[in-house]
Amino acid sequence: MAEGLRFACQPGCTECCRQRGFVYLTEADLVRAAEFLGMTAAAFEKKYVYRTRNQRRLRVPREAHCHFLLDGGCSIHPAKPTQCRIFPFWPELVESKREWKKTARYCPGMGQGPLIQIDSARAQAREMREGYPELY
Repeated sequence: MAEGLRFACQPGCTECCRQRGFVYLTEADLVRAAEFLGMTAAAFEKKYVYRTRNQRRLRVPREAHCHFLLDGGCSIHPAKPTQCRIFPFWPELVESKREWKKTARYCPGMGQGPLIQIDSARAQAREMREGYPELY
C-alpha cells in the first residue's frame, strides 16, 4: 500500500455485516457485549457464541447475517467485537492491494474520506492479529 488508505464508513451502510463469514471474539469482546446487553458472560456465550478449544465466534443464525444486525444498524455498536470495530483494517486487507480492492466492491466507504496513514492502519491490523492469534 502507498502512504495510506482512504476510508469513511457511510451512514446507514451495513454491507460489512451482510457478508458471509464468521465474527470471531476475544474474551474481552464476549464480556463487553454481554455487559452491554445486561447479561452475564456465561448467558451471552450460551445464547450467541460457538466455542472450540482455540476460538470463539458468534453463532450464525439461519435467518439472518448476524444476531445483532437490525434495520437501523448494529444493536451492540458501542460494544461490538474487535473484528467489527477494526474493519476494514484487517491484516489481509491492509497487506494486499488486491484484497482491499476486492472488498471495496461491496464496501462503499473504502476509497472515501480522509487518508488514513498506513502506520495507523497497520496498528489496527496488529491489534486484530494480537486479539485473534489462532487466526493469524
